[in-house]
Amino acid sequence: MSTTGKVTGIVSNLVTVQVDGPVAENELCYIDLKGTKLLAEVIKVSGDQASVQVFESTRGLKGGDSVEFLGKMLEVSLGPGLLSSVYDGLQNDLTTMTGVFLKRGEYTDPLDHGKLWDFTPLAAPGDKVQAASWLGEVKEGWLPHKIMVPFSFNGEYTVKSIAAAGQYNIDQTIAVLVDAEGTEHNVTMVQKWPVKVAVKGYREKPRPQKIMETGVRVIDTFNPIAEGGTGFIPGPFGCGKTVLQHAIAKQGAADVIVMAACGERANEVVEIFTEFPELIDPHTGRHLMERTTIICNTSNMPVAAREASVYTAMTICEYYRAMGLKVLLLADSTSRWAQALREMSNRMEELPGADAFPVDLSAIISNFYARAGMVVLNNGQTGAVTFIGTVSPAGGNLKEPVTESTKKAARCFYALEQNRADRKRYPAVNPIDSYSKYLEYPEIREHLAERIMPGWVEMVEKTKNIIRKGRDAQEQINILGDDGVPMNYHEVFWKSELVDFVILQQDAFDAVDALCPIERQKFMLSLVLEICDHAFEFENFEECRKFFKELINTLRQMNYSEFHSEAFENYYQQIKNILNNGK
Repeated sequence: MSTTGKVTGIVSNLVTVQVDGPVAENELCYIDLKGTKLLAEVIKVSGDQASVQVFESTRGLKGGDSVEFLGKMLEVSLGPGLLSSVYDGLQNDLTTMTGVFLKRGEYTDPLDHGKLWDFTPLAAPGDKVQAASWLGEVKEGWLPHKIMVPFSFNGEYTVKSIAAAGQYNIDQTIAVLVDAEGTEHNVTMVQKWPVKVAVKGYREKPRPQKIMETGVRVIDTFNPIAEGGTGFIPGPFGCGKTVLQHAIAKQGAADVIVMAACGERANEVVEIFTEFPELIDPHTGRHLMERTTIICNTSNMPVAAREASVYTAMTICEYYRAMGLKVLLLADSTSRWAQALREMSNRMEELPGADAFPVDLSAIISNFYARAGMVVLNNGQTGAVTFIGTVSPAGGNLKEPVTESTKKAARCFYALEQNRADRKRYPAVNPIDSYSKYLEYPEIREHLAERIMPGWVEMVEKTKNIIRKGRDAQEQINILGDDGVPMNYHEVFWKSELVDFVILQQDAFDAVDALCPIERQKFMLSLVLEICDHAFEFENFEECRKFFKELINTLRQMNYSEFHSEAFENYYQQIKNILNNGK
């Protein structure tokens, strides 16, 4: 018999329930509001009192209202049809809703139960299988979608029978498995998994060994992120966090993209809805939405839904990783998730940490980031979840708790700078403060040497030093004036400006410059360093300024030209002529 209870206290979305039986943390329950069932999750149990967070508005709820506990955690349905979908944090399909807002107590089915899928078996009767083993596959768009042994199965099973190739819906039995005791289990195309529990169905989880190419120069060249790596983008309002994330989503070398808008403003989320279905994927030439899932949770939704949305998104990513695919998860913004945690913690009157955030904020963020990574599956294939989150610190303060806690968990740090954004130098990533710890991994350095060229990391370090020296020279020029410093200071400063304008800055709205392949990045960096190695002899700083401005202008035109096109080669020749004349 299921546990029931009565509402005894209400503080916004936090409801206290007196229970008449056992309840567990993270268990779901329905609160009956005049016949409407509101979904809630248990977040604290104390004797016969349970604190539950409600995923809906609690307006009209009163003491004495009945509560029914479901005996299960918040789960997501995993199966064919997840791609091209738009869900909220509870996996309600937003494309099937009737009004502008989901009505309270209205929960839609995330998957289409009537659609038929072309099934191809991969396992055979008599095969020994375990959780996450591949039984067959269906084509989801153009991606092979593996039908797996449910993640909840323990131990080894024998395939008794498997469906023949043909068309099936997600509820039909496609395999019968027998466990060690001889009990038969029917397996369909769909399975459920609790969002707060990491999916384990793999052999090992080694360190990342390759970089994920994004087409963004300031990331790929200076601070690359690994396949299965973690990174975050902090920055004040209006610095271009969302644009940078969208650029990575459009161009990142991943099979599947999951975008989690957790507590973002509705207008930013609408941008994704209207823009993404129209975009053409530069890697495949097909619509980008065909390999994208959007988890949408706007700022006007209850805070409890913000927390659910990031976990729902991560679980979907882990599901596709178990198929041997490369998945990219973009969460915008994790600050709103942390604020939801703070709000619930304060309502429960817990001891507050820094800035009233929960004391265990670092642990919560670290545990979540740890779910990303590259894995070796039981069949020897590899899959990866690369996670990039944005952080929106109040007033651009990068010392606040969410940024600091995320710094401990993420391996890449892309600091957006207000000063660069004000000067319209986009993407406004500070090249000096930002870092990638993956460059310290010997396997990543070997991969870069093999993928791009030997000595690549040293070239990048050399470029960073040019920028550092340029900043120092700029400070001196600003203090002492143009005439007050030696000529070499001007030269050093303009060489750093050359790197800034040609390598660091990139136009996300230009068809050519938006996506910069690795081969092109290699060519442009080698050319810029070749220029920087030149020893110039200028008579005065005006001559120096004029020379470099002309050079920068020509190089920027190269960035806007197709690689190795006639226009590109013409500009390259112009560069050679300018250098020869400027010696």
